[in-house]
Amino acid sequence: MGVNMQSIKELYKIGRGPSSSHTLAPERACKLFNETFGAFPYYEAELFGSLSLTGKGHHTDAVIEQTLLGKVKVIFSLEWQEEFPNGFYIRAYNDKHELQQRWTVFSIGGGSIRIVEKDLDWNDEVYQENTLKEIKQVLQDKNETLLSYIYSYEPNLSEHLLDIIDAEVECVHAGITAEAGILPGKLKLQRVARKLYLESLKSKSSYANDLKLMSYAYAAGEENADTHKVVTAPTLGACGVIAALTYHCIHDLKIDKDTMIDALAIGGIFGNLIKHNATISGAVGGCQAEVGSAVSMASAAFAYILGGSLNDIEYAAEIGIEHHLGLTCDPVMGYVMIPCIERNSQGILRAIDAANLAIHMNKVRATHRVSFDTIVETMKETGNCIPMSLKETSIGGLAKYFDESQC
Repeated sequence: MGVNMQSIKELYKIGRGPSSSHTLAPERACKLFNETFGAFPYYEAELFGSLSLTGKGHHTDAVIEQTLLGKVKVIFSLEWQEEFPNGFYIRAYNDKHELQQRWTVFSIGGGSIRIVEKDLDWNDEVYQENTLKEIKQVLQDKNETLLSYIYSYEPNLSEHLLDIIDAEVECVHAGITAEAGILPGKLKLQRVARKLYLESLKSKSSYANDLKLMSYAYAAGEENADTHKVVTAPTLGACGVIAALTYHCIHDLKIDKDTMIDALAIGGIFGNLIKHNATISGAVGGCQAEVGSAVSMASAAFAYILGGSLNDIEYAAEIGIEHHLGLTCDPVMGYVMIPCIERNSQGILRAIDAANLAIHMNKVRATHRVSFDTIVETMKETGNCIPMSLKETSIGGLAKYFDESQC
């Protein structure tokens, strides 16, 4: 990671599923390789880390083969000597199979990439402050709001976030209107988002609204698993949380898009702080880095929508991470389905709860003891302690003990 934080635009990206690290990031790298060097007759893509261990289930090999401009050999390897644990080599060859070009690509989470041999314009560092404490000091010194701070660095952010909102709404709508079908892969999971949504409409239970929110998250998760267009928020594996919140606010709460844009900007700055100071990559920090980060972002965004103060918003974001600490990433058979989609459905409820709890706790207790910066630092150390078998490799946890004969 660079010295300073990148643009929030790099956090929210539109792309096809099922995995930001495994499909969106390799696709971006391969497209850029094409643009930089043109076509070659032969390529090798050698995958390492979780890209190697769960690349088949995430369609990593397929997206690379579809994107590079010649005949592609995909190699799944384990002996990776680079500084970052998740990445791949792209090697291009001429007609005589002589090496012509080579890139070392790191998939750093959320579809973001770093290329050892090339500087990327979209990785430009935008913000000068790198912690919430530093940001709050600027706000105090300049007597400005968090929103004005964000837009002072990114004056064109609203246009990007409007596109993000539209994509989120389209994604959830597609998911809750899709007819029953089977998601790709050996798990043979049936789509259920539409059925859940219809159940919520006819339910007389006090939990009907919760069921509706969960159906929205399921809708986005199923669209992602079906390799359709979704949004990294901050990753595709955790795409359902912010998507569900956005759809709920726009369609159920009738929040106007300008307010929703501001809410996503608020959530984005907290996601950026996590990305910069810890990680949003499941291969690096486990699912606390994916669903945990998404819940933190959604909690901050919803606290803003509820009219919360900066203190309320920080507390909500902190709660979102704190109660996902240590969450492992153990996708069954390497697919972003079990337990991922279900975790997203729980995540949107936790975000709503966190925002409400933060606002009311601050009324009755006036202050919270654990800062957002502290919880991010804790999250980073916790992620480092999680064994590699539980970080998107599918060789431990639920992925290890799942009975494949049930498929």
